[in-house]
Amino acid sequence: METITEAILESISEGVFAVDRQWRITSFNRAAEEITGIPRAEALGRQCSEVFRSSMCEVACALRKSMCTGKPVRSQAGYIVNALGDRIPVSVSTAVLVDENGNVSGGAETFRDMSVVERLKDQLNSRYGAGDLVSRSSAMQSLFRLMPAVASSPSTVLLQGETGTGKEVFARAIHSEGPRASEPFIGVNCGALPDTLLESELFGYRKGAFTGAERNRDGVFISAGKGTLFLDEIGEISPAMQVRLLRVLQERAVTPLGTSSSLPVSARVICATNRDLYQMVEEGRFRSDLYYRINVVRMVIPPLRERSEDIPLLLKSLLEKHCLAQGRDTMDYDPALLPLLIGYSWPGNVRELENLVERAILLTSGNVIGLDSLPPEILPQSACPSSSTDLRSAREEAEKSRILAALSSNNFNREAAARELEVHKTTLYRRMKTLGIPLPEVDGRSSKAT
Repeated sequence: METITEAILESISEGVFAVDRQWRITSFNRAAEEITGIPRAEALGRQCSEVFRSSMCEVACALRKSMCTGKPVRSQAGYIVNALGDRIPVSVSTAVLVDENGNVSGGAETFRDMSVVERLKDQLNSRYGAGDLVSRSSAMQSLFRLMPAVASSPSTVLLQGETGTGKEVFARAIHSEGPRASEPFIGVNCGALPDTLLESELFGYRKGAFTGAERNRDGVFISAGKGTLFLDEIGEISPAMQVRLLRVLQERAVTPLGTSSSLPVSARVICATNRDLYQMVEEGRFRSDLYYRINVVRMVIPPLRERSEDIPLLLKSLLEKHCLAQGRDTMDYDPALLPLLIGYSWPGNVRELENLVERAILLTSGNVIGLDSLPPEILPQSACPSSSTDLRSAREEAEKSRILAALSSNNFNREAAARELEVHKTTLYRRMKTLGIPLPEVDGRSSKAT
């Protein structure tokens, strides 16, 4: 059994070591050697604080806590310093070791190198910095000038704009440019979840609150900590959910399902919508008190058709981004494309342009994107099929592609897809039936549009 245990310890990617009651290292696996850069022979017998030189050793030692309380510690974040003097971010878990008489004989610690995760976080934060929001349009420049003040403030922000205008990019940029940049950014699509799931996602629950609640779970208001909570499609939530959300924003406290105890909320809230919430208030479909609570700072993001001067900048930026992602040299575009792209209405806004660029890179074998890579809805009539039947067919294929893309991005939820396409759900059903778009079976329903 001991040989099997040693083989397992040597095969795993987490560092593992054990200490006796005098904090001398008694076991040190291969991954521990690789992460610390210290050979096993050199580590054995030494005080663990001498080997790890961790940020936790003095005031928050997880191993000391386990050995004092007899309870395990799971996933505590910290840093160690390796043999080269580099700080390595780690996630630490600990447990006590007991002898045959049940007495504590030492402790064991596993630690995971989190360097890759930290680098990805840094890349994500830098990707969404305000410097990456490029524009020449006066409307966007006004938003950029407002950005530093908004980012440094704790006030609730309402981002309003059509689907695909980049509301989440703005939200992440506000987060990244402010004092909360090192804290979590958590986004929730309020329109994609039914009330019961949205309630537990936002507010959390306690064990036994409902069937299947086998453990406590924090909602995103708590998980976001002192960071930013981004509530997308806020205009889609039900009246009952509006009441609960208003209470949380007013009291800065949340009550998980299954308990009467509330927890303080520290996260900054950014909301987004593609609807006219003021009109919804006038029509009685959105609470006025919630509207004024979230509308402290409102930023209206213009659609792409109203800032066509930005298309060359966006085209260049998106080409660089997706060429890098696909491992290709940066491509250029035929100047003849610009009049067509500028003259197009862009119902899907920047997201549609990004999809076009990604598609064009895939379809282009050379280093220049030309007219042949454009979808038929953007091509001039002279470049499309000459007969009216063929032209209608091309338009229907383009519409079918847009509908299928919306269905796919919403897990084939037709109501959610209709919201993304900004059409009534009955209009979507009718067009699906006309275009012969099939659906996978869901809850026993027919796979054909009805």
